[in-house]
Amino acid sequence: MVEKANGVVRETPFLEFRLDYLEKPLPGLAKIKQFLSEHTEATAIATCRRSVNGGKFAGSLAAEIEVLVKAAASGFHMMDLELESAEEAQAADWKKLREQPGIGLIVSYHDFKATGNLDAVCTRIQKFQPEFVKIVPTAKHLTDNVTMMRFLEKVSDHANIIGICMGDAGVISRVLGVRAGSAFTFAAATAGEATAPGQIAARTLIETYRIDQVDAATKVYGVVGNPVRHSLSPVMLNAAFRRETVNAVYLALQTSDLKDLIKLVQEIPLQGLSVTMPFKQEIMPFLEKTDPLSAKIGACNTILRAQDGKLYGFNTDVQGITAPMEKRMPLKGAKILVLGAGGSARAAVFGLKDKGAEVHILNRTPETAQKLARQAGAKVCKREALAKTTFDAIVNATPVGMAGNKSAPLLTAGELKAKLVFDLVYNPLETPLIRMARQANIPFITGVEMFVQQGARQFEIWTGKPAPEEEMLRVVLHGLKQQQEAAAEAPVKAAKGK
Repeated sequence: MVEKANGVVRETPFLEFRLDYLEKPLPGLAKIKQFLSEHTEATAIATCRRSVNGGKFAGSLAAEIEVLVKAAASGFHMMDLELESAEEAQAADWKKLREQPGIGLIVSYHDFKATGNLDAVCTRIQKFQPEFVKIVPTAKHLTDNVTMMRFLEKVSDHANIIGICMGDAGVISRVLGVRAGSAFTFAAATAGEATAPGQIAARTLIETYRIDQVDAATKVYGVVGNPVRHSLSPVMLNAAFRRETVNAVYLALQTSDLKDLIKLVQEIPLQGLSVTMPFKQEIMPFLEKTDPLSAKIGACNTILRAQDGKLYGFNTDVQGITAPMEKRMPLKGAKILVLGAGGSARAAVFGLKDKGAEVHILNRTPETAQKLARQAGAKVCKREALAKTTFDAIVNATPVGMAGNKSAPLLTAGELKAKLVFDLVYNPLETPLIRMARQANIPFITGVEMFVQQGARQFEIWTGKPAPEEEMLRVVLHGLKQQQEAAAEAPVKAAKGK
């Protein structure tokens, strides 16, 4: 624990020590005391949350209070006592806690299931007159973040309040909570070492989300879909905002509820969205107007919230697909096979048809392929015809091959008969389809090129500025490399853990 603290204290000198993670917290305090005496720049919070309240400490309330009192004597500046322990504590316990000179008390409440009545919890905490009130519910919906931020705005004028939502849907509150009035927020010391669901690494909060620069004028954008936890869109678009000095932040908004999203757009308010699976088609009825291409495709991946508050849709997937292909081959008259019939496939089919290509569609559900073929003037390809047919290009517009997707490959090596292979999946960098193309010496385009192209067009629609494409490509490649390294390390850590 001290080693970790040494690694981060110069970058982030505000540290919480989760003493409940130590098997024996009391003997460890001597080393932490030495660390704090050597690092006077550090501000340290002592937390020893009992297991009955969601922590790791198996001891009694008396044992917890003893740890906190001794932590105060070891140089800590604040102690965190959960509300349930505060309500159980006797007068003698409070005397011990409160006679520690210069120690700020945080009374905290965590709800690991939902976002309930925040005002009622706040009233319960304020009875103890702590220096800080900490309320941490779980966001089951994106709009739970709105509940939290409205609460922060209301109470922050007359209380030192700390408020964030846990869970994948709670990322908004972790980035925007401080702007709404939270005294501070919490982050993991290093990536992969979160102490609460949905917690972001400190470096990510500072470098990607630029939390120290988020203010009332900061415009908010995001990528919406399910899943988006590992999306590199926040890394790419936040890097673009930083490079072009745009006061904006871009968040990952994970939800499977479209109405929840629409409500959030109006409440925050969000200035623009990248739309991914499964919403590219479902979002269309909620838009005031779309560009002609989106209307024709029936799918949209980019939303702009205009000054009148209305939502306008665009499809930058099309350019993300056609532009990289046009660099390598003429599309007019080209015979192209598109795998899939969802939102991305619709963009590929209509976009390629628009360029004069002869498009064939292969989909696991033939009826969906037939419907798309009729709408776009394309042809349906039967699986048995693949081994006998050569295409100028094959485009994978399904999630098969994506990190975490366990579906079987769509094509065998014998069916990969093309002069060019384009996989729209960008993570991992080398998908099974790209590997197959490499082994067969077929030229290929990775999904990274499409990903950066469509993101660059989104940036231009939102800001009116040329996109810094080289910087966007650089951070995406770096992010992919980091994710692959982390994935490679995970089994090693798991084996050590056993």
